[in-house]
Amino acid sequence: MARTAPAPDIRGEAASVAGRLSFVDRWLAVWILGAMAVGLGLGRLVPGLNDALAEVAVGGISLPIGLGLLVMMYPVLAKVRYDRLDTVTGDRRLMAPSLVVNWVVGPAVMFALAWVLLPDLPEYRTGLIVVGLARCIAMVIIWNDLARGDREAAAVLVALNSVFQVVMFGVLGWFYLDLLPGWLGLGEGEHLDVSMGRIALNVVVFLGIPLVAGFLTRRLGEKKLGRERYESDLLPKTGPWALYGLLFTIVVLFALQGRAVTSQPLDVARIALPLLAYFALMWFGAFALGKGLGLGYDRTATLAFTAAGNNFELAIAVAIGTFGVTSGQALAGVVGPLIEVPVLIALVRVALARRPAFAPAD
Repeated sequence: MARTAPAPDIRGEAASVAGRLSFVDRWLAVWILGAMAVGLGLGRLVPGLNDALAEVAVGGISLPIGLGLLVMMYPVLAKVRYDRLDTVTGDRRLMAPSLVVNWVVGPAVMFALAWVLLPDLPEYRTGLIVVGLARCIAMVIIWNDLARGDREAAAVLVALNSVFQVVMFGVLGWFYLDLLPGWLGLGEGEHLDVSMGRIALNVVVFLGIPLVAGFLTRRLGEKKLGRERYESDLLPKTGPWALYGLLFTIVVLFALQGRAVTSQPLDVARIALPLLAYFALMWFGAFALGKGLGLGYDRTATLAFTAAGNNFELAIAVAIGTFGVTSGQALAGVVGPLIEVPVLIALVRVALARRPAFAPAD
């Protein structure tokens, strides 16, 4: 009688993956929750801090948040093997689903959830729809890296999202906020006042600068040190700065609206419900899609995180610029990362736990 091969020990492999995480990575959720608490506390307890931070802006872009994101993204983009990007752009199983999920499914899902769960709160509903239109071009880089996703694929998909964001954000804003509600008999729509130039500036600051810096660091570093020494000596020194930038960004972000968030807990809970549903539907749906398409773990994780992440920097800037800093739309934009950050950190853990379920050949 032929002996069958033993079933793979999924739990054991998942524990092994978690065990290989550094002390900092293993307790990352604690650091992030701590940074959120510090930011909310500072915004609540320090008089005038949120106004002072809001005033430090150029072209509607918060300089403290911009600095934090640049510090966060640069080390990750310096790890990207730019000579491998052609293997990503030629993968139609990844590129086509990513475009559809991000620019067709994502905005439609957020629109539906906002109208179903917030029918009586038009300001918050509009703010959430704006969040759904702003596809992630920044923080998804670090979620993908923590989940051991494909760095090269993430760089390509984020760059592609940035191009579509410049072209499509205003069009989709008009469609979902102005045109579609009238078509469906949901009432009078709202006009979204945002220019392509403003979106392009957002893309340049939050993606263009760290991308160019990472590319030049990789190119010049390999030329001077060689690839092996570059990856073994230089990258470990720059790597921890990604976490420092992430924590700094979170503190500043939550300090900006700490008073508004902590003074309206019931409103925050109402806004949180469709956001939780959105992140779950987008991430698990994209993860299942990637696995079903046979993408392998690394690109499946990348597809899932780029689908679930949103460009809250742009969403908040647009909401404040169009509706005002004290508007419900702006509060909804701020609650976005309040929910997104811990949820996507939890999904990093889910992704790593699912990693052993993929065939080694993937």
